[in-house]
Amino acid sequence: MTQFSVFANSECLECFLLSVMSYDRYVAICNPRRYHSIMNDKFCMILISIIWLLGFMVTLMDVISIYSLYFCGPHIIDHFYCDLEPILQLSCSDTSRIHTQIVILGFLYVIIPFLVIVTSYVYIVLTILKIPSNTGRHKAFSTCSSHLTVVSLYYGTLMIVYIFPTKGQSQILNMFLSLMYTVLTPLFNPIIYTLRNQDFKEAFLKIKRTLKG
Repeated sequence: MTQFSVFANSECLECFLLSVMSYDRYVAICNPRRYHSIMNDKFCMILISIIWLLGFMVTLMDVISIYSLYFCGPHIIDHFYCDLEPILQLSCSDTSRIHTQIVILGFLYVIIPFLVIVTSYVYIVLTILKIPSNTGRHKAFSTCSSHLTVVSLYYGTLMIVYIFPTKGQSQILNMFLSLMYTVLTPLFNPIIYTLRNQDFKEAFLKIKRTLKG
């Protein structure tokens, strides 16, 4: 239960943080003159506090629901870690109520943040299209490319696992999809964001020149 709690809380926080990052990009591109007044330290601390509170509440509801179940069968989880669905498969109780709860909570911490991201990028794209120069459009879009890549990887697999029906999917497929958003996305995060960093590029080219010399 401790492992599941840490995992579920981290999962919720990632969803909410990605939506906040999209809003940050929206303000930076669509309203750059007011960026520092809007995204100030106080506002960021409020957002982070709300995100942590929501993540804790969602996780707590799942944990309470699991503790209300009766487990009488095997205690071996056929998965890489203690995810919600593999835990529910071990229960001898009726889990239909919890599956309904999963869909409702999934709407809260997956669909709503995703809609915030989509809305932000609709306004961002409309603003970028109004920029007269190709250089300006490319520069504005390049600031969002890293975030868009992570969102695509993370939300794509997350929605398949938690939102869309999993009936008929093989256990191997579910395990592979779980690896996508629990291992591969966090692994790619520093790589994707770092490759957009100019200091990293300069250091990489310096090392490359040194090796050639």
